[in-house]
Amino acid sequence: MHPRRAPLLAPSFLAADLANLQAETERLATSAADWLHFDVMDGRFVPNISFGLPVLQAVARYARQPIDVHLMIEEPQNYLAAFRDAGAAGLTVHHEACPHLHRVVQQIKQLGCRAGVALNPATPVSVLVDIAADLDVVLVMSVNPGFGGQAFIPHTLAKIAALKELLLDTGSDALIEVDGGVNADNAGALVQAGADVLVAGNFVFSSPGGPVAALAALRAQLDAAVADNAPAGRGRQ
Repeated sequence: MHPRRAPLLAPSFLAADLANLQAETERLATSAADWLHFDVMDGRFVPNISFGLPVLQAVARYARQPIDVHLMIEEPQNYLAAFRDAGAAGLTVHHEACPHLHRVVQQIKQLGCRAGVALNPATPVSVLVDIAADLDVVLVMSVNPGFGGQAFIPHTLAKIAALKELLLDTGSDALIEVDGGVNADNAGALVQAGADVLVAGNFVFSSPGGPVAALAALRAQLDAAVADNAPAGRGRQ
């Protein structure tokens, strides 16, 4: 086992200045961001509509980091190739939207993308026991999906710890990603619980100093926390 590193940081475009996405993407190019998180909502699986393929194509032209696409949509299997072609490096689908989850995960892998499965707050981690070893990422929703700016659900910390145990028990190397209400106040606790990737939206883009400064401060905070108290882990890109 290698010493645990600070988690990857993935600013969420859902909270970006939507009128200036090119500028926002270029500004993040030299930031502490490891991935760029791109939320797709269809108004069916979640009660909101966000970005689609043309916006992803536009962002991808200026992105320097891998784009992590989170599909909060019904029947995601019908759109996987299109999102890969538009610029996705990783594709995450919801367990709740995929009755044939193993097939969908294999589709994502065949496309050459990082394969992720997301869990809503009320979905237990135990549903992944038969698929965990095939996953690259498990995305734990720490708010109910559909809208940015929601408050973090505290039970998420226990859920992450349980997920970490499940991944170890199943021999899975999947990264644990957390999305929803992530900020400087709870980031350290999320890392201690087992998070490998932190998605942050409002905290990054609404910061008075701007997203680059917010990401730099969060990176410094987490690097220091890991250096001071580093449990064994599996962090990888």
